[in-house]
Amino acid sequence: MIRAFLFTIFWFAALPVSADIAIATRNIRPGEVLRSVDVLMVRGTADEAFSDPNDVIGTEARTALYAGRTILRNQLTAAASVQRNQIVELVFLNNGLSMSTEGRALARGAVGQRIRVMNLPSKTSIFGTIERNGSVRVSE
Repeated sequence: MIRAFLFTIFWFAALPVSADIAIATRNIRPGEVLRSVDVLMVRGTADEAFSDPNDVIGTEARTALYAGRTILRNQLTAAASVQRNQIVELVFLNNGLSMSTEGRALARGAVGQRIRVMNLPSKTSIFGTIERNGSVRVSE
């Protein structure tokens, strides 16, 4: 009797839950930024799917997304705000001292990511963190 009860509980607990999930409305290539017209919310089941369209809009596809298929969390990343070879402002802040110069991004990245940048005047390669305004903050 107890076994049958436990089996019933485990059986119903394992059933997938239906919810609104995001699907792609068209084929999307890797590197493309998703817009509101690229996402449609439909009823479905998927553990790694997005349930809020605002979590998808403005992100960048890491892999190809196909029309009509579920958009999974591991298929998207934050949209890059700095592109490789882009000229950026390098900013160094330390104890109230601020210095800035131009640099060339040696990698692409999103806000908050650390990337390698070449200081143009000295041709030295350094690391910095991408800021919201597109500049790269260099630390000691």
